[in-house]
Amino acid sequence: MHETHARCYQPEIECASPEEIRQLQNKRLVDTVARVYKNVPYYKKLMDEKGVTPDDIKSVDDLHKLPFVSKADLRDAYPYGLLAVPLHDCVRIHSTSGTTGKRVVAFYTQHDLDIFDDCNARAIVAAGGTKDDVVHVSYGYGLFTGGMGLNGGAHKVGCLTLPMSSGNTERQIQFMTDLGSTILCCTPSYAAYLAETINEMGLRDKIKLKAGIFGAEAWSEEMRQQLEENLGIKAYDIYGLTEIIGPGVAFECSEQAGMHVNEDHFIPEIIDPDTGEVLPIGSKGELVFTCISKEAFPLLRYRTRDICVLSRDKCACGRTLVKMAKPMGRSDDMLIIRGVNVFPSQIETVLLEYGLSANYQIIVDRVNHTDTLDVWVEMNPEMFSDTVKQIENRERELMEKLKNMLGISAKVTLKAPKSIARSEGKAVRVIDKRKI
Repeated sequence: MHETHARCYQPEIECASPEEIRQLQNKRLVDTVARVYKNVPYYKKLMDEKGVTPDDIKSVDDLHKLPFVSKADLRDAYPYGLLAVPLHDCVRIHSTSGTTGKRVVAFYTQHDLDIFDDCNARAIVAAGGTKDDVVHVSYGYGLFTGGMGLNGGAHKVGCLTLPMSSGNTERQIQFMTDLGSTILCCTPSYAAYLAETINEMGLRDKIKLKAGIFGAEAWSEEMRQQLEENLGIKAYDIYGLTEIIGPGVAFECSEQAGMHVNEDHFIPEIIDPDTGEVLPIGSKGELVFTCISKEAFPLLRYRTRDICVLSRDKCACGRTLVKMAKPMGRSDDMLIIRGVNVFPSQIETVLLEYGLSANYQIIVDRVNHTDTLDVWVEMNPEMFSDTVKQIENRERELMEKLKNMLGISAKVTLKAPKSIARSEGKAVRVIDKRKI
């Protein structure tokens, strides 16, 4: 057993008995609910409307009594409405795009950042990381949680950390070869692009990578095999979302068969997305998380919209933390493109504000391992009589507006009126050609 413990960052938690975890969860949940009820008027209102008080929550068994929180609540409470501590106790924010342009802003105290770093340290150790490793972080830094999350985790483990951020591929590969990077952290699509470039440059023998920690977008088992083959590594999945903390909510171990949820910090539930009813373990449904150790921004029963399954089957790695399967889709229409959350409603808002019709199509594809986003939209009859140059100018203007709204670029093509196929039933707005 000691050998298994040596491969965990915090074995006393990661290999704790279910009873010990449950005891910890009960205490932390009761404390968190009492605190947010007292300090967050928004939560007090939600709980009062549901007729539930902190006294009704005595253990995890009472979790189902609490109201759900959704992205719409985050939008309504933007920016400070869900803050559970005084602002002067917060030391950082991270942010993700919201459904209609209003961003989701998550707050962190120093204690929260320590949790964030610990969760990512667990993921790095599970991928074989030790203080002798060189961790190459090519997730974006800044408002996005990816870069800072893995960066903090690598520091906790004691690894030499290369805060590369994304892009500038030649520099990435130069540092990778010169400094002997051993663990690569980035999106799977960027890893595939790096692999292709490394092999084209004939540098495969010069890289020392042994593992990759890939998240922020959906990827298939086929892509895993491809990455492992092309980079000579073992590829690990990592899951997270800004609203809960960022990457490290759950992580894969050497078994590569589902991700262990850090359930001393986040309690997962699976619900029926239509009725909200809690489903038994092993059922497929929507994943819901409750934060039980965070100070600044502890969300209760947050609906992730990710569809997946939880499992308590014994894991050969020795960890006892519950596992979640790779998400199998969404209960809403959100797309993840190049690691960024994109809602068709955001695109629609831009098009309609510009005076275009609601006849449009969004085509997502993956070309050379990079997601592409194309928007086809019908012109109104007046625009159709414009010159080619005027139409091109309009396309450029729309691309600029979409980039401002989404944070990533999209290619816009203005089409002739009535040229996009009409559907009899629900309009097919999104065509996702990616094989994921």
